[in-house]
Parts: sequence; structure tokens; C-alpha cells
Amino acid sequence: MAAMLAKLMSLFLLGLIRVLTGAQARWVGCPPKAEQRIYFANHQSHADLVMIWAALPQELRSITRPIAARDYWTRTPFKQWITTAVFNAVYVERERKGDEDPLQPLIDALAGGDSLIIFPEGTRGNQEEPQPFKAGLYNLAQRFPDIVLVPAWIANVQRVMPKGEVVPVPVLCSVTFGAPIRLESGEERRAFLERARLAVMALRDV
Repeated sequence: MAAMLAKLMSLFLLGLIRVLTGAQARWVGCPPKAEQRIYFANHQSHADLVMIWAALPQELRSITRPIAARDYWTRTPFKQWITTAVFNAVYVERERKGDEDPLQPLIDALAGGDSLIIFPEGTRGNQEEPQPFKAGLYNLAQRFPDIVLVPAWIANVQRVMPKGEVVPVPVLCSVTFGAPIRLESGEERRAFLERARLAVMALRDV
């Protein structure tokens, strides 16, 4: 019963998102392929998680887990249920607690064979350009060198669900997936993170 309810909610959300946004996926730098990947994208709205999830084809959606801020997405029982049962999200802490490694849930998911959707800015921005990327993407690339790193640009979704609003408005949105990058041998953290950020920004006008 629980699995059926989650499936029905998944179909409902996909339909709703496509009506509101069009949920256009543009694979300009790589094809959709069932291999282990880290998709990393710009972050301007809580709807980013839902938008990029909906843009993936079913065969990739079933093996790809978005990361979700625990403090926001577990705030109500419904949010917690939808991120757990429908999105199969990986919860992360936005504030470090003691000696806990905030990347551990992501490391566990990748070690288990999952693909991930991450937002390297860490928090939502209000600018046209992504904020500087935090070190998580670099640390994961170091630890899992064989996982394919795919940049993505999410366009217009912040206009569907502006910061502070609770009622979405219809706006045509898209997710553009670019050519994979990799951490080069000996590449310094700051240089890699800026290169990754530029790879995402390069997709804005493609």
C-alpha cells in the first residue's frame, strides 16, 4: 500500500511539474545513460530538487538520488514522506554537528552504487551566476574518481517558486546537461571548483 501511494504521488508530481514548467531536459554534452553519475547544478529554489528529478528519464530517475537539506525537508511529516518515499533523497545537514562528516550520507550512497544530484553552492542564491562552490564536490571527486561528473543548468525554476512563496506559477523551465568533467591529477581544489562552476554557467546560453 505504501509503495503504491508513493508511485501514485510520483506520477502526480511528474504530471504537475510538466504542466507548470514543461520540464524540458536538454542533453547537449552527454546522452542520458544508466551509469553512476554525480549531477551538479545551480541552486536558486527548493523546487530545483523536484525539477531536475523530473527532467531525468525514468530509467535514470530510479537510480538517482537528490540530496535534500534535512532541516527543511523534514520540517513536516508530508515533506519528510515525499523526500523519502518518492524522491529517495539523501538527507544532509547544513550545519556541521561535532565531528560528524557532513558528506558521509553522500559517501554511503555513492558506495552503494547510487547516482546523486547535488547543489555545490550549498544554499540557494539570488544572483544570475552561481555562488562559489563548496568543497563537497571536490572531495567526492577525489574519493570516487570513476564516477562521471555531469554539470547541469536549471533555467527559470526560481520564477516558478520564488523565495518565500508557497504557490507555484506556470513558467517554462528547462534543465540542460553538459559534457562531463573530471578531477585532473594534481588539480588544486579551488581550481577544480571554479572549473566546475564555469562548466555549469556555460550551459546558460546553450
